[in-house]
Amino acid sequence: QVQLVESGGGLVQAGGSLQLSCSSSGHIVSANTMGWFRQAPGNKRELVATDFAGETTNYADSVRGRFTISRDDRRPTTVYLQMNSLKPEDTGVYVCNYVSCPLAYWGQGTQVTVSS
Repeated sequence: QVQLVESGGGLVQAGGSLQLSCSSSGHIVSANTMGWFRQAPGNKRELVATDFAGETTNYADSVRGRFTISRDDRRPTTVYLQMNSLKPEDTGVYVCNYVSCPLAYWGQGTQVTVSS
């Protein structure tokens, strides 16, 4: 079992910045992918950014160049999402994800609201 707890969401004006954190606990293995997804009201959950074992990162086109994912693998493993130049369309619930095939875990999510 893996538990994920997100923090750092909030209300920010367009052009502002926020940093999200996701702290993990439980049975964490080294070869894992951690990432962030988001879901806006009425929309499907979409990938924002992922990090595979601190080696490879992947970003949605809509956030590339504005968001940065990073991780600290000292126990507990924590993954961060630095969000700059925020836009109203970045509004949504941001959810942390941990994958070590075939298992996947999700956090509860943290709300990010960007006002215009």
